[in-house]
Amino acid sequence: MTTETQFPATVDVAIIGGGIIGVSTALALARAGVRTALFEKGTLACEQSSRNWGWVRTLGRDMPEVPLAVRAHQLWSDIQAQVEVGYRRNGLVYLHENEADAAANETWLREARAHGVKADMLGREAALRLLPQSQRAWTGGMYSAGDGVAEPQIATQGVAALARQAGAMIFEGCAVRGVEKTAGRVDTVITERGAVRAQAVLVAAGGWSRLFCGNLGVDFPQLKVRGSALRTEPFDAGVSLAINGKDFTCRKRADGGYTVSQFSASLAEVVPDSFRLMGKFLRTWIENNALVRVRFSKRFFEELAIPRRFPADRESPYERCRVLDPSPYARGIDQAWTRLQQAFPIFRQTRIAQSWGGYIDVTPDAMPVMAPVAQAPGLFLASGFSGHGFGIGPAVGETMAAIIQGRQAPVDLQPFRLERYA
Repeated sequence: MTTETQFPATVDVAIIGGGIIGVSTALALARAGVRTALFEKGTLACEQSSRNWGWVRTLGRDMPEVPLAVRAHQLWSDIQAQVEVGYRRNGLVYLHENEADAAANETWLREARAHGVKADMLGREAALRLLPQSQRAWTGGMYSAGDGVAEPQIATQGVAALARQAGAMIFEGCAVRGVEKTAGRVDTVITERGAVRAQAVLVAAGGWSRLFCGNLGVDFPQLKVRGSALRTEPFDAGVSLAINGKDFTCRKRADGGYTVSQFSASLAEVVPDSFRLMGKFLRTWIENNALVRVRFSKRFFEELAIPRRFPADRESPYERCRVLDPSPYARGIDQAWTRLQQAFPIFRQTRIAQSWGGYIDVTPDAMPVMAPVAQAPGLFLASGFSGHGFGIGPAVGETMAAIIQGRQAPVDLQPFRLERYA
């Protein structure tokens, strides 16, 4: 854990959360000459920013996110030229097993090309040339040679190093308990080490953002979904591109192994907020019941015990639980591993080295909020990335830095307003 020695009394911008979104915003602000301090209750990327699949993709995104995804590739490339984050454009393919798969992706790609996406629809033979020997009846795929990956275990720390070089202050092990207002405007963060005045405050707290906002009287409809993944021992399957096989995913890692998961390796644990937000999430749960499993567990009682309102002058929930570290959803990753081996028998030559879980911050429409908070002038929110945030992180940081400085955002922000949930 690293800690700045000089704790500030005043900054221009205070950022709450040390994941990829927070540190990317800190980098963009610092390079613009904005005095910025970032506060992380645990360590950098201790939650989902280090636990995701590592994809940096344009393919398959909701259309409002596509311009961010296109821009992110340029920013990742610039970052990789300065510090090691494991970024490489080794390709991504979404495989097809029938005409319906191909038709859906072709429709998506037709619209995405207008936003700068470069990808191709492949027939069976062209798709098979990208893959290890397979026993599945693939009929083709949607392929982007320019999509790729970065390494979640080092990427956020690499971006943070650049932010520090640019002048940003980063404090790990320092929870922000709440904020104070003057004349109705947020102008101070209350940390466990003391108060810091700020002209603007960004909440980029991932799975904690709803609790933080709610304590300020701001209703942000976000739930946590437990995602899971595994990695293999170092092994060469003869494939370096990332693969979406519908019921499994895999991608080559910098350590020589593969990260493996599936879209249905996610578990929505029933918690008190599940009932509070049922009206907003019910349709999403019904439409995605094949991808997300709903379960009742001890997590209900753990979250029931967390106060929804609490003062900032004493220990907060963020100090009592500095890291969300759930166990993996064993059934989901076991299924993914079995299906990968069935599809590509060469993977039977290696073994699982590790599996892990992490909480994904999800919204009712599976798109993030990136916006000022009208109810609390001076407060900004970047959260709810719904498993899509790592790859676009640097572009989100650039966008949030522009919003906070009152400049024109590089993308259309209308789809990302908090008010869309009103």
